[in-house]
Amino acid sequence: MAQWALVTGATAGIGESFSRLLASKGFNIALVARDEARLHERAASLREKYGVQTFVLPADLATDQGCAAVENYTKEFEIDVLINNAGFGINKAFTVSDLAAEQNLLDVLVRTPMRLMHVILPQMKERDRGTVINVSSVASFIAGGTYSASKSYLTVLSESLHTELRDTNVKISALCPGFTRTEFHQRGRMKMSGLPSFMWLDSDQLVAQSWSDAQAGKAVSIPGWQYKLLVAFISIMPRYIVRKVGMNLRKRQR
Repeated sequence: MAQWALVTGATAGIGESFSRLLASKGFNIALVARDEARLHERAASLREKYGVQTFVLPADLATDQGCAAVENYTKEFEIDVLINNAGFGINKAFTVSDLAAEQNLLDVLVRTPMRLMHVILPQMKERDRGTVINVSSVASFIAGGTYSASKSYLTVLSESLHTELRDTNVKISALCPGFTRTEFHQRGRMKMSGLPSFMWLDSDQLVAQSWSDAQAGKAVSIPGWQYKLLVAFISIMPRYIVRKVGMNLRKRQR
């Protein structure tokens, strides 16, 4: 009997790469995103190419209704893989940003993954199997506004749950990529033209690395030598320098 994977933010970028990777491994895919037309397009492509079953669940995860719809689905149907990927960034300083946008970011990046894991993990624990990958960011190791803060929550919670469930066959991992060629920066209207080409990661490659690391029992996956090196430097830098670098990077993106 084929197992099911649920991917949020499944229509583009890292989420779309995860949906193809998991389908290639024989998982049926439940796809969650706001754009229903793109969801059906992605679902049809997965069925045609990989011969898997799909389920389309249009939901705005910034809303209570959208989050509840996905929660209710996971209560009713058995999910063996959860990919918490949905997210976005805000290209404004916190003191001048729109409060509703900040609340939406918190709801999508923090509230929804927490609630979905709170529903799904007890089920996985009872079955003694399952994989949860939380798509965090290298930004979780710096101080770069509310995006960094939200991703820090996701990384730390993943590490905590990894430890809590270490004696089970449930695998928890935080994927912490750096700059990746997706729609993310265009949607956030971020200026990325000055970034050297070697700093860009390929979505399919980092997703494959993330899956491999999760199955190997790694709590945190940092794809790319350049970002492994960066995180190593961050870990030994004085925190005031980390804060300064993080905020300067944010300013250059505006």
